[in-house]
Amino acid sequence: MENRGYETILVGTDDGVATITLNVPERKNPLGPQMVNELLWALDDARDDPSVRVIVLTGAGGAFSAGGDLKQMSSGGDGPKLAPKGDYADLLLRFSQLNKPTIARVPGHCFGGGLGMTAACDFAVACESAKLGTPEIKRGLFPMMIMAILTRVVPRRELMNMMLLGENLTAAQAKDYGILSHVVPDAELDAKVDELAKKLAAQSPTAMRMGLAAFHHQADRRLEEAIPYLRDQLFAILGTEDAREGLTAFLQKREPKWTGR
Repeated sequence: MENRGYETILVGTDDGVATITLNVPERKNPLGPQMVNELLWALDDARDDPSVRVIVLTGAGGAFSAGGDLKQMSSGGDGPKLAPKGDYADLLLRFSQLNKPTIARVPGHCFGGGLGMTAACDFAVACESAKLGTPEIKRGLFPMMIMAILTRVVPRRELMNMMLLGENLTAAQAKDYGILSHVVPDAELDAKVDELAKKLAAQSPTAMRMGLAAFHHQADRRLEEAIPYLRDQLFAILGTEDAREGLTAFLQKREPKWTGR
């Protein structure tokens, strides 16, 4: 992945895992136009880098994100330093276009727009002390854009409780609501994220790419349309080198060697 001189995020790669860190810790990593734009650049770079198999998104300083940057929202704030790729709506949509598994690592506070990104990831791992929620109603606002993401993972009654009361959720409650996939003791957060990332990175990148693309493409289709589409995608994946290697390795009782083709 390229070094683009980011000012509000950090990017690193290791063993097929790209880690993107929201990096304004003194303000709990608020989402302003510059950070959103830099996140779009970093996600696109991770998507296009064939050596990257998994994307981890997290925040520095013991917080994921406090949500939208209210200071910039009220004053206009600084615009993107890089060429503009889009706004927060584009950022939420980007998660369904990466075709690589994403993990949200939640080390603490995760509110508003930060919660939207967490819910948009394929996996979300939080420490037990994390607090999550949609406090916008208490500021005379409403979690408009992230509502579209939350509706897909949170049952209606729980979502209304979140949005209309604006109260904090514990990590355990957020897992019960479907926002988080794993909750672990604070000291075990990194180990759990690393374990999950390594397992995902060991899978066929071809199957992952085609499977995630098919999942998002069929998500809003009627059953009568989705099943024939997925049948065609099954035939397509059976024709790939990784599928042939996976079946051969199974019959030969050995570990597969993926080519990504």
